[in-house]
Parts: sequence; C-alpha cells; structure tokens
Amino acid sequence: MAKVYYGTGRRKEAIAKVSMVSGKGKITVNGTDVNEFFPFKTLVMDLMQPLEATNMVDKFDIDA
Repeated sequence: MAKVYYGTGRRKEAIAKVSMVSGKGKITVNGTDVNEFFPFKTLVMDLMQPLEATNMVDKFDIDA
C-alpha cells in the first residue's frame, strides 16, 4: 500500500488541497496536466524547484 501525503494551503478565500503519492512524476492541477494548466513555463519551473532540489522529481505523483 502506497503512503499518501496531504497538504492544504489557504490565502484569503482560496483553498488548495494537494496530495502526493509514490509514482513516476505525474503532476496534475484540477485534473489537467501541469504543463497545460499553467500558461508560462516559469510557473512550472517554480513548482518543480523543491522536487529538483531534493531529487524527488520522478518519485512522486502530485494532484492539486
């Protein structure tokens, strides 16, 4: 059984719920691939920086 990590972020009225599970590096936002959801590559690069710094890019699937 894979362990799932959950996180919640809040700002003003917005709430973001994120789950991480062992996988191959697939990242989805609102059911859409991260590269299709964000209009600029710099936003995807910002999102990937913590995963790259910890060498976890290909180890977790993330759903936000």
